[in-house]
Amino acid sequence: MSSEEFQSGHGPLSKTSRRKFLKHTAALAMAGSALACAPQSEVKESEQPKPSGKPRLVCVGTYSSPAGPEGSPGQGQGVYLFEMDPATGALTQREVLGNPRNPSWLALSPDKKHLYSGDEIHDFQGKRSGAVSSYSVDISTGHLTLLNTVSSEGDGPAHISVHPSGRYVFVANYGGGTIAVVPILSNGELGPATDVHQDKGPLGPLQAASAPKGSFAISGHDAPHAHMIESDPSGKRVLSTDLGMDKILVWNFDVEKGKLTPNAPPSASAPPGDGPRHFVFHPNGRWFYCIQEEGSSVVVYDYEDSNGSLTQKQIISTLPKGFVGTNFTSEIRISSDGKFVYGANRLHDSIAWFSVDGDGKLSFAGEEWTRGDYPRSFTIDPAGDFLYCCNQRADAITTFRVNKQTGALTFTGQYTPVGTPANVVFLT
Repeated sequence: MSSEEFQSGHGPLSKTSRRKFLKHTAALAMAGSALACAPQSEVKESEQPKPSGKPRLVCVGTYSSPAGPEGSPGQGQGVYLFEMDPATGALTQREVLGNPRNPSWLALSPDKKHLYSGDEIHDFQGKRSGAVSSYSVDISTGHLTLLNTVSSEGDGPAHISVHPSGRYVFVANYGGGTIAVVPILSNGELGPATDVHQDKGPLGPLQAASAPKGSFAISGHDAPHAHMIESDPSGKRVLSTDLGMDKILVWNFDVEKGKLTPNAPPSASAPPGDGPRHFVFHPNGRWFYCIQEEGSSVVVYDYEDSNGSLTQKQIISTLPKGFVGTNFTSEIRISSDGKFVYGANRLHDSIAWFSVDGDGKLSFAGEEWTRGDYPRSFTIDPAGDFLYCCNQRADAITTFRVNKQTGALTFTGQYTPVGTPANVVFLT
């Protein structure tokens, strides 16, 4: 996360935490990525289909405070607004809404009238907490206006999402190990949290069961650490990951009261020490993919909508065959047609893609160098034509064209400078 205290003194001296490891090896990772992850064969821009249409509006969340990620200063200025050319994928900056509180994760309301940011800080109004901010969106220009900011009810919010009803923001507080439900008022502003839960339970081991040979990846098994929270496709249940506990928690959600209650069964296990980070549902709602931060793998589950149960059926590496050493994963996404799953590798600095088989299992299909350092997240545009990668330590977003038939990524040659980019969200 974004404070040095999350990386200070946890774990034995003979091992290396992710936050310490990344802080001292960024230069080596950048140099090594070019060798360890040679790009796939380039496809000429002229050979790709040229989508047309009006420009899209895009927002980028950043780390913007001196207490940036992994103890390094954030170089961003707040929330950036860009215009995207749908034919080339090029991004042109339009404005920046200043926010010094690390608005690292963004989420858009279903009606696209409001944007929300998880402000990844550790002190809000004199309390050990982060914050969540609300902005109104001028849908014609993308201009943002700050409405209000409330407590996230926990330290260092790492992820937020909006319930399909548009009535609540869910928050995963990594530092505090809590999840919170924050109501959205009729004018788009946020109210005080209607529910807060502290993750509790046995912690996973320091060493990841699925980690590649030679890995020294250790991250976050000193305490509960909520890392992502989002509803299932129906909106009846909410799922959250806890990296420290190696658990995926399942909650029943009362949309009228804004309350979470443990499901039966209340959770599913990830491989010991692997550190479940982010997840995504297949468009059919029956398959669930969870990327493991320390295990450098994707775990595939069957999801049963009738009772909210998750049944594990596959573990597959995000790294190419023969990889040896330390790596940490970050983001996972799925194509809108459900044919391909994508996962990001930090230190290896690559994005892997997998084809989705008829039973929901994955087959490794390829990987592409991110052309940057430490890909914190990536987003595919709504048309599925381009992928945008936030290279946190390179202070740049790199753009890739997506081959919809094979899933392959081709670098467009476009680098968009953004200080410590964390998350890309399309407004239109």
